Amino acid sequence: MGLHAFKAARQQQGLALLEFTLVLPLMLLLLLALGEFGRMLFQYNTLLQASRDAGRFVAGQAWNPTLGTVALSSSLQTQTQNVAVYGVPSNTGTAVVSGLTTANVTVSALGTDHVQVTINYTFCPVIGGGACTGSIRGLFPTPIALSIPLVATTVMRVL
Repeated sequence: MGLHAFKAARQQQGLALLEFTLVLPLMLLLLLALGEFGRMLFQYNTLLQASRDAGRFVAGQAWNPTLGTVALSSSLQTQTQNVAVYGVPSNTGTAVVSGLTTANVTVSALGTDHVQVTINYTFCPVIGGGACTGSIRGLFPTPIALSIPLVATTVMRVL
């Protein structure tokens, strides 16, 4: 029997470069998607912390001892919305999450001794051009919307 030699290296030239060019776009897309997912989780965590801070703020001031129930005045609701958005009761500073406004924050009483703070926010990934109206087209028959609604809710008993 004769010895079988391996194929010459010349026949394998360029194969690694071809494999790299086929795999690189998929790896970059995966890396970008992982980064966007991490950014979404970071913003959701920030929204949760903002709703907790606002809930703690309103729970300390909403109790009316004369009536024995929760009393949410319009000024207290406005201050609570400012705490959720800016971190302080006044309307100053920058929002904790870009694009968050006081219109996204709802403050309400639950029963006679609980308050609820809800923040509704729409996450806009960078891959859609930064606009929430963007969508992924191309390989799919219908466009895929890129905006993801995030809702952070906190319920606390008044003090």
